[in-house]
Amino acid sequence: MRDTQKMAVIGGVAAVVVGLTGVGVYALVDSDGEEPKSTVAADDEGKAPSKAAKGPLSAHEVRTAAKEFLGAWAGGDAKKAAKLTDDPAKAGKALAAFRSKARISKVAASAKAADGEKVPFHVAARIAYGDKRSAWTYDSALEIVRASGTGEPVVDWKPSVLHPKLKDGQAIRTDESGTPPVTAVDRDGQVLSAAEHPTLADVITDIGKRYGDKTDGSAGVQTRIVDAKGKTKTVLRQLSKPSPGKLKTTLDAKVQRAAEAAVRGKAKASVVAVKPSTGEILAIANSPAKGFNSALQGSLAPGSTMKVISSTMLMDKGLASPGKAHPCPKYFEYGGWKFQNDKKFEIKNGTFAQSFARSCNTAFISQAPKLKNDDLTKEAREVFGIGLDWKTGTGTFDGSVPVQSGAQMGASLIGQGAVRMNPLNMASVSATAQSGTFRQPYLVSPSLDKRTLAKASRTMKPGVNKDLKSLMKLTATSGTAAEAMSGLSGDVGAKTGSAEVDGQKKPNAWFTAYSGDVAAAAVVPASGHGGDNAGPVVRKVLEAAGG
Repeated sequence: MRDTQKMAVIGGVAAVVVGLTGVGVYALVDSDGEEPKSTVAADDEGKAPSKAAKGPLSAHEVRTAAKEFLGAWAGGDAKKAAKLTDDPAKAGKALAAFRSKARISKVAASAKAADGEKVPFHVAARIAYGDKRSAWTYDSALEIVRASGTGEPVVDWKPSVLHPKLKDGQAIRTDESGTPPVTAVDRDGQVLSAAEHPTLADVITDIGKRYGDKTDGSAGVQTRIVDAKGKTKTVLRQLSKPSPGKLKTTLDAKVQRAAEAAVRGKAKASVVAVKPSTGEILAIANSPAKGFNSALQGSLAPGSTMKVISSTMLMDKGLASPGKAHPCPKYFEYGGWKFQNDKKFEIKNGTFAQSFARSCNTAFISQAPKLKNDDLTKEAREVFGIGLDWKTGTGTFDGSVPVQSGAQMGASLIGQGAVRMNPLNMASVSATAQSGTFRQPYLVSPSLDKRTLAKASRTMKPGVNKDLKSLMKLTATSGTAAEAMSGLSGDVGAKTGSAEVDGQKKPNAWFTAYSGDVAAAAVVPASGHGGDNAGPVVRKVLEAAGG
């Protein structure tokens, strides 16, 4: 039989097909006619070799694979499109859901110029949900890789192929089950808008995401990205108008406005007010109004306001009592550190009440040798609820009093060292002092979502609570807090604090107090003494609340 010879073009490369008995050989020839050193054998039916292709993908392979996949997807053939990926099972499920769950009636996908193995493309889709119709366009990208085993060029399957914002474990849905927008209102139903109260903007957004679906509002028809639990992560398309639902908070609009006015113009100041009898948060304010919410999420050394907790612990252990003699020397050494009082004052032959009212540091440090390293940590947690998981309805830092030893433990007694608080925590401390019982602060009622509020494991002993209140009242009437609290009468108490911070010329000013059924705390960083700088902030809030 006479040999035959034919020319063919394979992938842009000339090939000479030589007919032989029982076998065909594809000899690849470069465009200049030179025959390469190797040949690839095929069977007598001319089929491609079983050996997997290797090496970099050619531009032709990338372009062809992308075109085939996008064509199958646009044509509604999810199974075919899935087979053109490196993970047919996942791709098939996602592609099918894109049509059925995202309610996509039509898809047109057009590839753009490839960048290596990456192919950007444009999607023009049509969403159909009930009588709602909407055009939807966006850009995405895919990458072509060689399939393991066969070496065929396929799409490297990732959720982002369907949409660039889609991640693992997420899906696209079109429905009326999204999170409705909310209109936050105060305890009496007065609207609290982010425009009028910019300091609440992030809080309003956060509680809207958490509780919008528990209001009477409607999200409208949305095309959205959801997580595995169906919670909205991103709204991609709004097909019909949403209707906001009212979300009631515990805030008091009058007290809120007073709090905002009190911190306005003070660099990085923040204040919080709570209701001791219930734990309801009445006001939250920060300056500047926009930015980090230090009132709820700050983490700063509280200085001598911590002595409210330290005093409770000392009285709990019988190491101090208001009317009993108590040392307040100029200095006291502990753990290798030499502690001193402000301006090195001392109280000779004084009582513990006098030491508390004047905020004597050494009166507390002198008791450190009699304490266990975890005594303060336990008192803060078990009586005042500090460090428990507070479920306020929004994001908060819930205070920290870590176990310390030596000089660091001594420093913790006066609110330095590793102790960290914010105005929310210290307002709660005063609230606990006023009522004798820790009631976890909250912004959104737990009845809305049936969440369980944090509970301290023990209440303050009645006798200790009575003595603590007498200490705080003395401070408010004739001690370091007297000027700020002047004119307030009845059930009042306060404690000042000045927390030294390395690198600052002036300490952070702290003030915490209660008046009637209102407790508040404020911090004004790098401003000086607590009574002079943070005290007036708290005073204005207490007055507005009618405390």
